[in-house]
Amino acid sequence: MLSVEHVSVSYDGAPAVVDASLRLDDGQVLAVLGPSGSGKSTLLRAIAGLEPLAAGRIRWDGDDLAGVPTHKRGFALMFQDGQLFNHLTVARNVGYALRLRRTPDAATRVQELLELVGLQGYGDRLPGTLSGGERQRVALARSLAVQPRLLLLDEPLSALDAELRERLASDLRDILRAAGTTALMVTHDHEEAFAVADRLAVMRAGGVVQEGEIAEVWRAPADPATALFLGYARVLVGDAAATLLRAAGLPAAPAVAVRRSALVVADDGPLRGVVVSGRATPGQIRLVVDVDGVGEMDAVAQHGSHPAPADRVALTVDGGRLAVTPFGR
Repeated sequence: MLSVEHVSVSYDGAPAVVDASLRLDDGQVLAVLGPSGSGKSTLLRAIAGLEPLAAGRIRWDGDDLAGVPTHKRGFALMFQDGQLFNHLTVARNVGYALRLRRTPDAATRVQELLELVGLQGYGDRLPGTLSGGERQRVALARSLAVQPRLLLLDEPLSALDAELRERLASDLRDILRAAGTTALMVTHDHEEAFAVADRLAVMRAGGVVQEGEIAEVWRAPADPATALFLGYARVLVGDAAATLLRAAGLPAAPAVAVRRSALVVADDGPLRGVVVSGRATPGQIRLVVDVDGVGEMDAVAQHGSHPAPADRVALTVDGGRLAVTPFGR
């Protein structure tokens, strides 16, 4: 189990990570989510042993990793561009660490890994002949080759186009599950985090503002800024929030987060609205909805990416129901 306890990292006296804490159990995948400059990649590098700590501790199975060099931590690090050896074949890239360790039956292990990542038959090809997604699969197989105690993924899909990134995110989750790998993934894309991870840590301004199971964090964001970053359509405040809560028979709250991806079929509800416009893509339908007494808001009908909320308030919109969650519930 990984335990990060009140960790701080500074560059030339300027804080990059401040009092960050999180945990990751064996076999789970944790996504560290945040905008650029939030400190997430710095925290990952600190866990890898590439950045010194200004304060705090990092433990693995209870053992303090202070003073343990990167190559002795038993962790593997996969970068966003894969960093393959372009002069080596796919098979030799995947088996590079195995050869260094003189691992018996390395060729068999390489073929198993290529099959795991869906690249069986690619062993003799050079990286330059592969697509971006195929190169990332090779990099992933290479990272898994030595069966690391922890796999650290630094924005592994960010260099790919949106459609390929969405498809590979689902495959990445399946591959990590099949391998039984404990992994920590840094990303700025909440859709990617929801698709791959079991747990989520949200970072902002160098600190972890919320951490927990995916469904828990999605259902109850810590604050309006976190809700918007997670992909809620908007946060209603003042009269708009009061109108919505009053119609739903709920007590007043300072803010209400409107979910982007909770539009589901229903017959009726407390408020009605009109769909102003819509745009369909293979994975989702985006709508702009004019809701009586509230105004226009965005909604997204999407399947598979987001956990279903355990509690929600119904808002009827043209035969659909838009779920909302008051903060503090």
